[in-house]
Amino acid sequence: MQSVNKDLRGEKAGKRTCFSAWLPFIFLGVISVTLSGCSESTYDISGRVTAGGAALSGVNVTLAGGGGSKTTSTDTDGNYLFTDVGSGTFSVAPSLAGYIFTPASRSAWIYGMSATGFDFWASTFGRVAATTQTIRIKSDATVWSWGENSNGQLGDGTTIDKQIPRQVAGLAVTAVAAGTNHTVVLRKDGTVWTWGNNASGQLGDGTTTNRLVPVQVVGLTGVKAVTAGHLYTAALKDDGTVWAWGNNTYGQLGDGTTTDRSAPVQVSGGSLSYATAIAAGYDHMVALRSDATIWTWGNNAGGQLGNGTTTGSLVPIQMPGLAYATAVAAGYQYSLAMYNTVTSYTVYAWGVNGSGQLGNGTTTDSTTAVAVSGLSAVVAIAAGYDHALALNNDGTVLAWGSNGKGQLGNGTTTNSSVPVAVMGLTGGVTIAAGTQNSFALKNDGTLWAWGRNDHGQLGDGTLTDRWNPLQVQ
Repeated sequence: MQSVNKDLRGEKAGKRTCFSAWLPFIFLGVISVTLSGCSESTYDISGRVTAGGAALSGVNVTLAGGGGSKTTSTDTDGNYLFTDVGSGTFSVAPSLAGYIFTPASRSAWIYGMSATGFDFWASTFGRVAATTQTIRIKSDATVWSWGENSNGQLGDGTTIDKQIPRQVAGLAVTAVAAGTNHTVVLRKDGTVWTWGNNASGQLGDGTTTNRLVPVQVVGLTGVKAVTAGHLYTAALKDDGTVWAWGNNTYGQLGDGTTTDRSAPVQVSGGSLSYATAIAAGYDHMVALRSDATIWTWGNNAGGQLGNGTTTGSLVPIQMPGLAYATAVAAGYQYSLAMYNTVTSYTVYAWGVNGSGQLGNGTTTDSTTAVAVSGLSAVVAIAAGYDHALALNNDGTVLAWGSNGKGQLGNGTTTNSSVPVAVMGLTGGVTIAAGTQNSFALKNDGTLWAWGRNDHGQLGDGTLTDRWNPLQVQ
């Protein structure tokens, strides 16, 4: 899950002897604040840590920069404060045993003004990924899977569907992604492991042999994020480079060719250096760079590359007209980006819109970004096949797009071209969207699911579709 700064306001933290003006530039985890003509020499950096909307006390927060570091703890209201901070570049990172924080850290260039609203969201458990199979990471880093298993995508050594969660043995992981009949996970040591369908080499083990249990992707270490699409997989390394493997019919591997790869190849182009987030659509890719620009490549038949055309690209190209993005997601021929203003968060979308998955009140395709209607407090986004989800900072979830299997969770099977509230769901901290189903992890550790269930992918022990959230067993 990606998240952004909730607010940024100037405050006095030292002596101010002149009139001041400020202009914020906000991008992924970085806030630049410029103030001219002031003699103020020290500032404050402050924020709040919450879990599912509730304050989280006792979190150790470390401020690094200016040639040193110092640590404080959040109070009973979840607040932390650093005073007497000099000018310069600083990073802030929270830590508390048993919790995962989003984002993991924030950075700021401080000059002439204090920075407030350096907020963090915490959860005590891992992530969820889904297509027709569902994968969850629990708080002990174990992997659990259920749903369709025709190609061994559940990783349990069989090809038998499972209607309730079963543990995948032998892995301790930090991230997970589900492609079309294959699964990819990131281990704590930075290696990547995969299982399931391998017809196009999407498992990255140098073969095209299906695997019923996890195998290691060859030659890939130092990875911090993974994503999976239709018959291909991608990984983001600590150095900001992106690597991909599998099907490459539309250039979705970004290496300048249309040649399938059974082992990782680096996405071409120095312009994509310093990537901070990646998302795999059906057959196109979206990446967020450290300067908050968005880069896309692969199939563009529906305008999902967002460059004003329907011409595909074999290498990353910068998407025009959308700056200061903070998170990206991708589905079938459409894409999403979360965007941060000074006081709110919103979402933009582009590409195919036949089911209203762009969320702008129409069903008209768009080759450029359009604003999703009615969103202002979003901290995470997720893209399914042709429906999308947004998590609000109060723990509620909104959904829009296709709804033929109840994947919008509003008690109907009627499509919606604008966001609608998922029924009765509060306390959400993580969301995921599958082919025609949706998931939310709550702050009490429970997992809730809704939508298509023909292979048991909702994990409730049945094969019955659900039009509103129910708890996974």
